[in-house]
Amino acid sequence: METVSACPVCGNQLFIPFLVCKDYLVSNQNFTIEQCKECGFRLTNPRPDAASIGSYYKSDQYISHNDESSGLVSTAYRLVRNYTLQSKLKLINELSGGQGRLLDVGCGTGAFLDTCKQGGWQVAGMEPDPDARAIAEKKLATTIQPNLGALEGTQPFDSISLWHVLEHIPDLNETIPQLDRLLTQSGTLLIAVPNSNSYDANYFKEYWAAYDVPRHLHHFTPSTIKQLFQKHGLRLVGQRPMVFDAFYIAMLSTRYIAGKTDYLKSVQVGLKSNAQAKQTGNSSSLIYLFKKA
Repeated sequence: METVSACPVCGNQLFIPFLVCKDYLVSNQNFTIEQCKECGFRLTNPRPDAASIGSYYKSDQYISHNDESSGLVSTAYRLVRNYTLQSKLKLINELSGGQGRLLDVGCGTGAFLDTCKQGGWQVAGMEPDPDARAIAEKKLATTIQPNLGALEGTQPFDSISLWHVLEHIPDLNETIPQLDRLLTQSGTLLIAVPNSNSYDANYFKEYWAAYDVPRHLHHFTPSTIKQLFQKHGLRLVGQRPMVFDAFYIAMLSTRYIAGKTDYLKSVQVGLKSNAQAKQTGNSSSLIYLFKKA
């Protein structure tokens, strides 16, 4: 385990306890989420170090790294994913005004890259997990890089996407400048992360599945993610809700509470979360759109 001594957003060294959450996916261990006393940024602290974090991903239920996990929730996830993949393609087409060069960071098994490739984009991917990377390479018939450093010096990209990836990255203040260097001057950086200020996060509290400790090292809100990227010269130009996430996260969260999924409660909480988000902007998950300042 390692302890983070300074807030990645503001540098403050004082943290207060926020929640203690259980890892329901792999280890059944408890992990503490702390909150920066200055800016409110939330992080898992202490957290597994680089040598041990990989073991916490070894689950057949970790869907982004596994195309074959079973069960009703996983099946529902894939049905919705087929729709959302097309929605994401439509979004990047709108933002860029047409096809161009796309980098998907943390591309998993390559589903989004495959959709974009079929949509006319020149695609590249980065995925640290060797098993998921092998599946993506076979699917796309191209090399997927294991880290961002391997992409340094390449032609910049018109769109760079991180779909539920940034919360897994330990070194935020090293990674964001790397992303900035890989982006064209007019390009768009798309960052999708859970929102720990959402209605469903407040409703489920320590059972909220999107805390996903210890795999999720950071727990963003609209305020803290904006501060973090501003620090690196990237300005927030928009945000979009991910409406299906409220239902999927609620299904997992009710399972964590009772040992089985409560589908009626999941739908009720998902509907309430999305309804409130229309007024507050605090969707269960959000896509943040950044451009160079």
